[in-house]
Amino acid sequence: MKPIRQGDVILKPISQVQGKKLSHLTLAEGEVTGHSHRISSGEAQLLEKGDTLYLKVLSETALLVHEEHKPVTIPQGDWMVKIQREYEPQGWRYISD
Repeated sequence: MKPIRQGDVILKPISQVQGKKLSHLTLAEGEVTGHSHRISSGEAQLLEKGDTLYLKVLSETALLVHEEHKPVTIPQGDWMVKIQREYEPQGWRYISD
């Protein structure tokens, strides 16, 4: 499987998820708009280990939605959630939308 991107959120396929199960399916929240990247349908679990989130899609697919982006279908499997960063003269910062 190839990485999947929706805005500043990138999902990288991995062989196995790990971490503590979270009670929500929000992968990232926008600091400026308050919009969020979240799973709206399909069976999935979001786990956290350290500063890293992992998504486990249990159903055949799950739907990743955000108010400013097209919905993205995520196939069944294990994914590492990464937030895109950009460099500024003051240092690296996470991109927010």
